Amino acid sequence: MRSLRPEQTYQASKSWTDDLPVCKESGIGSSTNQIYREDGNRQEEHEFEDRFFHIKFDTNSYLYGVFDGYEGAKAVEFCSQRMPAEIVLGQLKDKKTDEEIKEVLRQAFMYVEKGYMDSIYDLLAERAMLSYDIPEGLNNYEAYKQVPQVVENIKRINYELSSGATAAIALIYNNKLYIANVGTCRVLLCLTDSNSVLKVVQLSVDHNLRNEDELLRLSQIGINAANLRRCTHLGNQGNTRCLGNYLVKGGYKEFEDLVEAKQEPVISEPDIIGGIAIDESCRFLLMMSSGFYHSLEEAMGTEQVNKYIAQCVVEQFREQTTLPSVAQAVVDKVVRQHHDWYMSSSASNPSTKREDITLLVRNFNYILLNANKSPTNPAISFNPVVVPNVLTNNNTTTYNSNITSTVSTVHNDNESEIGEDNKMDAYVDFSTFYQNYAIAKTDGSLPNCLEF
Repeated sequence: MRSLRPEQTYQASKSWTDDLPVCKESGIGSSTNQIYREDGNRQEEHEFEDRFFHIKFDTNSYLYGVFDGYEGAKAVEFCSQRMPAEIVLGQLKDKKTDEEIKEVLRQAFMYVEKGYMDSIYDLLAERAMLSYDIPEGLNNYEAYKQVPQVVENIKRINYELSSGATAAIALIYNNKLYIANVGTCRVLLCLTDSNSVLKVVQLSVDHNLRNEDELLRLSQIGINAANLRRCTHLGNQGNTRCLGNYLVKGGYKEFEDLVEAKQEPVISEPDIIGGIAIDESCRFLLMMSSGFYHSLEEAMGTEQVNKYIAQCVVEQFREQTTLPSVAQAVVDKVVRQHHDWYMSSSASNPSTKREDITLLVRNFNYILLNANKSPTNPAISFNPVVVPNVLTNNNTTTYNSNITSTVSTVHNDNESEIGEDNKMDAYVDFSTFYQNYAIAKTDGSLPNCLEF
C-alpha cells in the first residue's frame, strides 16, 4: 500500500503563502484517507482535508501550522491561508512579553474565525430563501415528498455550513516556543533530561468529550455533562472547539443535544502555552493531525501513543537523510500498521477506513546521522594540513602551528595525467580561440570586453 507524498495529496490554488520562505529545519509527511477494500486497491473517501505550513519569516521567527479539516475543504483552506496573515504581518512588532505574544496568537484565532463566518453569509442567505419554499407545518419526510429539490439544496448548503477545522499553531519567536490549538491536532515536544533520557511532553490540549475541563465548561452553559459522557459527538462533530462549522455555533439550537445551551457550546478560543525557552535539552517538535495518532490508537489498542510516536521519529533520524524523509517514513509506518491491524482483525473490526494523516517534524538539535554531505569525487581525498602563521618582526620569523587552513593536499588516483613538467594537460584545447583572438585584434574587430 502506497502513501502519497505531501505534494501529491491535493492541488491547492496559488496563494500568497506560497511565496513565504520555507523553514529548512522542518519536514512534512502525509497520506490521504483510505477506505479499505477486500481487493486491496486504494480508494479515497473524500478529498485531502489536512493543511499545513512551515514558515521562516525572519532570522529569529518561525511559524508552523497543522490543520485537520472535515466536511469538505472549504473551512480548512480558508483558515490555513488566513492564519499566517494574522500573525506574521507586523502583529509581533514590539511585542516582548510572553503575555503580549500569546495575545497575538489568541487574536489570530479570533480574527480567522470571524473572517470565515463573514465569508459564508451568502450561504446563510441562500438557505433562508430556500426555507420559504417549504410549506409550513411539514416534517422532513413530507417536505421531501412535496419539494425534493428544495430539500436537497438545503441539505447541500448545510453540508457546506458544517465545514470546519481543528488547528495547532507553533510560533518560535526570540528563541521561545509558543503553542496555540483548538480541537484535536496534537503537538509534542521531545527533550532530554539531565541523564540524557528522551522525554515527551504534550503541549496541546485535546478538546473533546474525554476532556474533563471541557465537560465542566459545557455543563456551566446548561448542557448535561452526564449525557455528554455517554456521547461521542457534540452536535455534528466530536470536537468541543474548532474553527468554522456554523451549524454547531450560530445554528446549535437545531441539535437536540445542544438546545439547552445558554450560549454557543463549540468555541474557537484556543488553549495557549508559552514561552518555552528553546535550549540544548529541546531535541525536536512534532505536530500532527488527529488522523495520525488516532490510526495508531486503533492499531495498538491504546490511547497512550505519544511515547511510541517519538520512538518512531528517533528511529528515522538514524536512518533517513532529510527531515521530509524522516516525517514521511514515520507516516508510512503508521499507515502500514493501521492497514495490517485492519487485515488481521477485519471480522470483528467496525473500522473500515483511515482518515487523512499529517506529521510535521521540526528539528532543534537532534542529529540526523545520515544527512546528505556535500558531494565529493570518490577518486579524490581531502587532507587538511597545518599552515604556519608567519609573523615577521625585526627580521625574526615565528610560527603558530595551531592555525589550520583549508589548504589541502590532493591525491589523484590517475597519476599518469601529470606530465614531466609536473602539470596536468588541459581538459579543453583553447588553441583555436587564441588564433581567432589574434586575428580579431589585428584587424580591429575585437570587442572591448575581450581586451586582456
